[in-house]
Formats: sequence, C-alpha cells, structure tokens
Amino acid sequence: MEEKKTSQPHSLTLKNRQEGTVTGVRDIQSFNESEILLATEAGKMAIKGEGLHVKRLNLEKGEADIQGKVNGITYLSKNTENKEESLLKRMFR
Repeated sequence: MEEKKTSQPHSLTLKNRQEGTVTGVRDIQSFNESEILLATEAGKMAIKGEGLHVKRLNLEKGEADIQGKVNGITYLSKNTENKEESLLKRMFR
C-alpha cells in the first residue's frame, strides 16, 4: 500500500521564544536540549536554544511542536547535506 504525503507549506510560529509550531516538516534529523535539526519543505533548519524538546511530531501532516528557550533559528544551505563532522564536534563540547 502506497502512502500519499501531501506537502504542506513551511511556516514557523514562535510564542515568547518558549514554544512554537513548525509546518512543512519532512523529518527530524536530530535533537537534544541545545539543538533541533529539521528537514523542511524550505530546506534544513537548525533551532538552537536551551532546554529544547519536541513536544509533538506528526510527519503525516508535516507538523512539529517545540518547547524550550529558543536562542536562534538558522536555515542551512542546500549543499550542506552531510554535517557528520560538525555533529561530532557538537557531541564532544
């Protein structure tokens, strides 16, 4: 049986830098308390902060709810496909 995934426009709603909703999410590539790395319809997105947590994830709808103190949001360039080296550096900080 083939699943149909509808692509949803990408958007980000953030309230008081503490909680937010991201739409157009394809996958969560990694997350910890200081960074969440998402694959979205608009490219890879890195959310950095403190005490970050993925509260809800629904890949069928392409939605993710996040909580924690958000310090920064960065969209990574499309040629940044493999970030293994920087991931290792981040793990050993």
